[in-house]
Amino acid sequence: MARTTGPVCRLCRRDGLKLFLKGTRCDTPKCAIERRDTPPGMNVTRRGKLTDYGVHLREKQKVKHYYGVLERQFRGYFSRAERGKGNTGEALMCLLERRLDNIIHRLGFGQSRAQARQLIAHGHITVNGCRVDVPSYLVRVGDVVRVKNRVKSLQAIHGNLEEVRRDPPDFLSRIDGAIPEGRVTRLPCIEDVSIPVQANLIVELCSK
Repeated sequence: MARTTGPVCRLCRRDGLKLFLKGTRCDTPKCAIERRDTPPGMNVTRRGKLTDYGVHLREKQKVKHYYGVLERQFRGYFSRAERGKGNTGEALMCLLERRLDNIIHRLGFGQSRAQARQLIAHGHITVNGCRVDVPSYLVRVGDVVRVKNRVKSLQAIHGNLEEVRRDPPDFLSRIDGAIPEGRVTRLPCIEDVSIPVQANLIVELCSK
């Protein structure tokens, strides 16, 4: 399993915002933001005001770190959101929320998105009865995400559910049975994102 200990990322501490990249550690006094509320480095007071470009870039980087996607992946999501109907920023966040690793994390099956990606890659998760080992798989309405019926898989997920004790968001439902499973009841929207995001800043930056 992916480790949930260790220092929080520089982005979290710099922005004073918890991205929950370290799982349950972010809910404890050991969280770096709780222990230290200043940005990293010795010359904190010498940093000037961010430019408009810096503000836009920081918002984009925050979202990339939160969902654990690389630049090329992020550009792909943005292009898809841009081609769709409606608000591009909201469509982008909806696509990111539909990633299977995010769904596993928000169901409480994984303590962090990094651990959720590892669970998927190791074959512990099925979607509609079929094994899916691609963390970027986009779920659809009605999809059933279930833990694979084998001892190692069930032990890992039950252990995480016991430790995390996180209620799923409104667009997901969870059944805590012998074989835990979750269902996508509707497509996520901007209100379902668990961090404050100014999606319009990301759209302005990526549209240039």
